[in-house]
Amino acid sequence: MKRFSPAKLNLFLHITGRRPNGYHNLQSVFCRVDFGDFLTFDKMAKSPNTPLLTLTGADNLTDNVADNLIYKAVHTLARTFPDHAHPLHIHLDKHLPTGAGLGGGSSNCATTLISLNELWDIGLSTDELINIGATLGADVPFFIFAHTHQTEAIVEGIGEQLFGIDLPNCEFLLLMPDAHINTAQFFAKDELKRDGILYAHDELAQVDFYQLDDRFGNVFEPLATQFSPNIHTALTYLKGLEDITCTTARMTGTGSVVFLPTPNINDETKHMWIKNAPCPAIFVKLFK
Repeated sequence: MKRFSPAKLNLFLHITGRRPNGYHNLQSVFCRVDFGDFLTFDKMAKSPNTPLLTLTGADNLTDNVADNLIYKAVHTLARTFPDHAHPLHIHLDKHLPTGAGLGGGSSNCATTLISLNELWDIGLSTDELINIGATLGADVPFFIFAHTHQTEAIVEGIGEQLFGIDLPNCEFLLLMPDAHINTAQFFAKDELKRDGILYAHDELAQVDFYQLDDRFGNVFEPLATQFSPNIHTALTYLKGLEDITCTTARMTGTGSVVFLPTPNINDETKHMWIKNAPCPAIFVKLFK
């Protein structure tokens, strides 16, 4: 079984408060795009010496393989449903940069949960998969929701509250500067704005998320551009194109990738913008 493991973009990201346990409540709109990794799943013959998981293609992504979200997904399902567990070889064909705000690790985790639910014939519902995914990573529930329900969603709570939203088709220019954001350190910063307004869903349904007004943005963007000159340079480049696209450049998630919605841009212009970009760049589309 070979599965596509797509990236996501945050069209805005606000922190609306902090819970007593230290976790942050957020409000965001996520959308799935046609840029991502690929995972291949192969069942292996059972024998006393066959490990539950042989994972290839994930070297150097984490210091310890047990910290990889693919590994965590496999072992979580195996502990919870031991009668269904079967040895696997999983190969990761990695394209998404790490620490980029694209949700690559969470997408890999969700793709693994979805695939093993089928391969191991566990029979979990979408809600049950989402509940398991929420224990593994904040973005994991969205990717499960996007696979089975709707590919764009209002996201709230710590990422587990999901409400489908319809967005018009669009392309995006993604810039991937050489920078790795430590999410935990950014969440701990005193200057992080944590008092964002929790907007009603009917109000969000009326927002043009490609041309944002001053109410919306990414609360991590000021921290990231101060932290990394490369992120600042990439975002400045995209902001220089806003008058042409009539859209708003911004950062996605808590990572390093910045992007600009680019409706109705011809191929010659796309080629020029990629050529002139200060770092690796790619055009992507909504993956509906």
